[in-house]
Amino acid sequence: MRVICTDMEGKEHELQATNEWSVMEIIREGGIPILAQCGGSCACATCHVYVDPTWKDKIPEPTEEEIGMLDGAFEVTTDSRLACQIIFNDKLDGLKIKLAAGSL
Repeated sequence: MRVICTDMEGKEHELQATNEWSVMEIIREGGIPILAQCGGSCACATCHVYVDPTWKDKIPEPTEEEIGMLDGAFEVTTDSRLACQIIFNDKLDGLKIKLAAGSL
C-alpha cells in the first residue's frame, strides 16, 4: 500500500503506507520533511496538505476541530486537510497529497 506525496519542490515520492497510521506518520516514516509540531494532536496545522481532488470524496469529512485548526494555516484551499487527521486504510491505497506552505 502506498501514499503518493509531492514535496515543496514538486518532487513526487511513493511512500509505503501502513493501515491505521495517520498520513502525517506515513510522511515522516517515508523521510519527507514535515513540521507537524504538535505530533498529530490536531493542535497546530503544521501538517497541512492538499488532497488530490480525485481523492477528496474517499476520505472522511474533516471534524470541526480540524476545520478550526485549518483557519490558522497558510494558503488554505478546498483541498486542504491536516495529515494527522487522515487515517490510512486499504481504501486509500494510492492516495495523492501535496505538502502545503507552512508544513516545513
